[in-house]
Amino acid sequence: MDTETDLETVLLGPVLPDRDCGDCTACCTVLTVDTPEFRKPAGTPCVHLSARGCGIHAVRPRICRTWFCVWRRVASMPDAARPDRSGLIVSVNFVKAPQNIFEGVSINVRVLPGSTAIENGMAATILDSVCDGLVPVWFSDGSKKMLMHPDNEVARHVISGDRAPAHLHAEVSAWRERYGIFSANP
Repeated sequence: MDTETDLETVLLGPVLPDRDCGDCTACCTVLTVDTPEFRKPAGTPCVHLSARGCGIHAVRPRICRTWFCVWRRVASMPDAARPDRSGLIVSVNFVKAPQNIFEGVSINVRVLPGSTAIENGMAATILDSVCDGLVPVWFSDGSKKMLMHPDNEVARHVISGDRAPAHLHAEVSAWRERYGIFSANP
């Protein structure tokens, strides 16, 4: 099995049997694919994408058969959170050279082009459903990327190694225990 796929299951749980992609093809355009078997830059439709979905669905690359957006795994996300309905795509990211400990393995909520998800409240609904554990959550509106979870004060203490104030001690300790191995200041 693929290590990244296994880690997604550990972090988020298995793919939910009652959720399927349907007509959604957001991942086929929005995401970067960089595997030995298949490559596609972010923001570019896959060469196999047709008006009816994947033109090679029966023989699609392994990455396309095994990758699932977070909506397919997290039951607390409403049906309206499916990427083509919500205007947001939520994925688990694996960054090989992270700039900080919260980037290595994280959840990324991305606004799709033309989306009104911020204005209509769907972004807040989705963020509420994924910002509840010890998995960092980033939000990208297309122009900038912001750490949404943990909050800035907790993140600052985790990264710096500074002693956390009493009201944050338990939360900072939990994040350090999980991610301290990746920090310059464990």
